[in-house]
Amino acid sequence: MNSREIRQSFLDFFDRKGHTIVRSAPVIPLDDPTLLFTNAGMNQFKDVFLDKGSRPYVRAADTQKCIRASGKHNDLEDVGRDTYHHTFFEMLGNWSFGDYYKKEAISWAWELLTSVWKLPKERLYATVYHDDDESFRLWQEETDIPHDHIIKFGEKDNFWEMGESGPCGPCSEIHIDLTEDASGKSLVNVGDYRVIELWNLVFIQYNRQADGRLEPLPRKHVDTGMGFERVCAVMQAKASNYDTDVFRPLFDRITEITGVRYNASMDDPSDIAMRVLADHARTLTFALTDGAMPSNEGRGYVLRRILRRALRYSKTLGCSEPLLYRLVETLAASMGDVFPELVKQQEAVSRIIRAEEESFLATLDRGIEIFNEVIAAVRTQGTNIVKGDDAFRLYDTFGFPLDLTRLMAAEDGFQIDEEGFDHCMKEQKTRARQDRKDKLHLKDEESEWTWFSAQRTSVFTGYDSLEELASITGVSRLPDRLLVVLDRTPFYAESGGQTGDRGWIETADYRLKVSDTRKDGDMIVHMITEAHDTVHDCAISPADLSFDEGKLACKASVDRHNRQGTERNHTATHLLHAALRRTLGQHVQQKGSFVSSERLRFDFSHFARLTGEELAIVESEVNEQIRSAQPVVKHQDIPYDEAIARGALAFFGDKYADRVRVVEIPGLSVELCGGTHVDSIGQIGLFKIVSESSVASGVRRIEALTGKAAEQLMWKEYRELQDIRQMLKLKADEEVKTKVAELAESKKELEKQLQEYRVQKLLGDTEKLLAEAPEENGVNVLTRHIDGVTAEELRLIGQALLEQLKSTGKPGTGLLSAVDAGKVSLVSYANNPPAFGFSIDSGALIRDVARYVQGGGGGKPEFATAGGKDPSGEKNALDAYREKVKKQLEG
Repeated sequence: MNSREIRQSFLDFFDRKGHTIVRSAPVIPLDDPTLLFTNAGMNQFKDVFLDKGSRPYVRAADTQKCIRASGKHNDLEDVGRDTYHHTFFEMLGNWSFGDYYKKEAISWAWELLTSVWKLPKERLYATVYHDDDESFRLWQEETDIPHDHIIKFGEKDNFWEMGESGPCGPCSEIHIDLTEDASGKSLVNVGDYRVIELWNLVFIQYNRQADGRLEPLPRKHVDTGMGFERVCAVMQAKASNYDTDVFRPLFDRITEITGVRYNASMDDPSDIAMRVLADHARTLTFALTDGAMPSNEGRGYVLRRILRRALRYSKTLGCSEPLLYRLVETLAASMGDVFPELVKQQEAVSRIIRAEEESFLATLDRGIEIFNEVIAAVRTQGTNIVKGDDAFRLYDTFGFPLDLTRLMAAEDGFQIDEEGFDHCMKEQKTRARQDRKDKLHLKDEESEWTWFSAQRTSVFTGYDSLEELASITGVSRLPDRLLVVLDRTPFYAESGGQTGDRGWIETADYRLKVSDTRKDGDMIVHMITEAHDTVHDCAISPADLSFDEGKLACKASVDRHNRQGTERNHTATHLLHAALRRTLGQHVQQKGSFVSSERLRFDFSHFARLTGEELAIVESEVNEQIRSAQPVVKHQDIPYDEAIARGALAFFGDKYADRVRVVEIPGLSVELCGGTHVDSIGQIGLFKIVSESSVASGVRRIEALTGKAAEQLMWKEYRELQDIRQMLKLKADEEVKTKVAELAESKKELEKQLQEYRVQKLLGDTEKLLAEAPEENGVNVLTRHIDGVTAEELRLIGQALLEQLKSTGKPGTGLLSAVDAGKVSLVSYANNPPAFGFSIDSGALIRDVARYVQGGGGGKPEFATAGGKDPSGEKNALDAYREKVKKQLEG
């Protein structure tokens, strides 16, 4: 069977067993801040296991896209070195949500493996948790596995837990013996590639309490996972996952590009490189397709590390040009039938990867040169440890992730002082992964809930009404707020970039101000920050509210003005999206958005700054459509596949249910969207673009205003323009733009004259500067901060000092520094006359001391420049330069 047939036979098997075949969730879990990447099939059902969500089915099966390249589950550094680790893989799985349990899961797994796929029973082993006698018995009674092939293991191998607390349970794993003589029983669960796990059946039956106790769950679940690439290797009788038809198209394409063939060797450097390239291309392509972007923070930085690691390996194949982006088309062709989003996003993803490759390749060779210099210096010192600050310089200046430097060092038999590297990293600004921890999420601030009803979910009625008679079902008290759940609510919870509603909840005793609305599973949580006791007519702290079970009835009212502003901005993003696609091309796709009552922000894929003309066209088209006042049609509860067939756009890796809501502006836009919208686009009134900027490589951002806010901005700009006309005393027929351009040109000329004057004055002082500089062993050494000069002026002064030294024939060197607009400029020079008999390399010295200002640079031994972003280190850089020169001369 080929890989397509294997995947389909798995899904068909469970379809026959009454399972709903669901789509893979995006590999970017946008609704789960605890994960950088989807790393298991169960991630999309996490809310069900936590009893915070539900599905319209109780049996499911799928093939899930997964990435394991960070955190606890991180296979990155093993990829390439062996023949079975991957950062991207598919996980085949089947689930039961309170329906069938161990008996069916075990018997069906055995049936698929042995009756359908015909795997040899004598080579299969089943492991069970040491006290799970039920599973042990079921393996004996429900299958014909040899009884001595059922083995008990402890908690480390056969007990699954979601975290330190929460749903958990025993698991039963199925392993296959790949030894030549089927003698691998002793190798089960010891990490030997000759006996490998095929399938893990997890039986979720307990809830781990904070104190470690296990409490039985009222509903028991089944969660299974099987590595697709691994089972393909077994089914196709291959020694390696990489030898299967899953990877063959990628290897063939790499061979076309580089001329190097894949020979399936474990140790050959070229084969290692090809495995890395194939794996990393898959990871990057799927992650970017699902909405991720390379960046310097969080998951974006993980992807950037993966790309740069791959480029380093491409050098092994003699390739110095961008390569990874050329593999995107191959992946779309070989896997696009299963994951059609690969085909839809192919062009955009290729462009993003190519831009990233070109950016890093521009510094890679220079970084390798610096690395080689560092290694040579370490060798002369008689050690094999690369200093942490050297590794950090490669990271900070040349973009070398630590694992890339570690890899290169290991190839030469060296190690990295990682503690020193970490120290340097801590001195720098904390990277953006901290943003995920700082961001407010309900689970981070959750306290004990008090429930007045067995109903823990909320019915949203806010599409049709902004008021609702409801009942309070639960409250949770925090120091500064109260969280309230209603059985029915018109309040829209923050989702899809749209901010949560604000408004009021009124009971018989209180008037509660809702400042925000969030989702927590199937609960809609209202955040109460102010409260008024209507009985005693006084303010009361939300945390001090008490609720009588006989007085839980309430009236929930959404702030109508706030909601209408949000709806105008949300519908405007749909019009903007459509206008951008018509103006710039169909490659434009939504990459994120923020919609509030005050403003909108829209991120989209595009690879160049929009010109003023393009922005004017887009803005004009949106306003023209607003004037058409077309109705906005909201289609509720449409099957996902039907919505896509209608042409609905589904972007940014969003997770969609099997039945979706479609928002359509006839003839203009059709999108899957759960947000709230105006009834007619004419209600938007006016649309005004405020700014256009870059967010990341290949992603642009437009910020805009609508309605009254847009009108106020335009009036403000008009009044300012009239004020300027009066200040410039312009006649009615004179252009403001022309007059301002004349003034700007005049100012530029005056600044040029002033600069020339300042430089001439400073140049006239070069002889004095050299005369005042102290000597070290007869060599003039000048280290000096120069006030009030630009980087270009500092360079001219340095060149003048060098020429002055040359004219005297005396040896000398120096480092000059200046600070302009918060940035440090450094210039070094060295005159080494033949009679001196010694050579000072100012280029090497400036590279070394630039780290004190968190910068880098270089040049020739005679003259060099550098820059940095930390003015506080300027004096240290000057002192270090003198000290290094002094030590060289003493030597």
